[in-house]
Amino acid sequence: MRFMVMVKATKDSEAGVMPTPEEFAAMGAFNEQLIKAGVMEAGEGLHPSARGARVAFSGQDRRVIQGPFAATSELVAGFWIWNCASLQEAVEWVRKCPNPMRSDSEIEIRQIFAPEDFGAALTPELRAQEERQRQAIASRAP
Repeated sequence: MRFMVMVKATKDSEAGVMPTPEEFAAMGAFNEQLIKAGVMEAGEGLHPSARGARVAFSGQDRRVIQGPFAATSELVAGFWIWNCASLQEAVEWVRKCPNPMRSDSEIEIRQIFAPEDFGAALTPELRAQEERQRQAIASRAP
């Protein structure tokens, strides 16, 4: 099972406060453990929402909303993509994670849909299209 593991933003991360060398080293050591265990597929930090935008959809209309966004606790400051046997395994990995922020923080774990999760809605033709798209993306990876 694949999971997106999201580090929730804080006032510091939204203000652009960067980690110290010690904080980078602790997270780097944790990422090394994830990689050696075959869990980590990707992981990145995100710029503050002030440097981002949202697009709101209403029928055929699109409205662009420039950051920053108000509800800091609902924003994502960084993420990983992990491959774990279960949600419980992902939870156990997060419990080993150094606190990603200098203040109290949260990490949210959400399972990523697999093709079989969609049942009959993902027809054989759509499944083949999705596989072609995945292969095209993988062929461009460095």
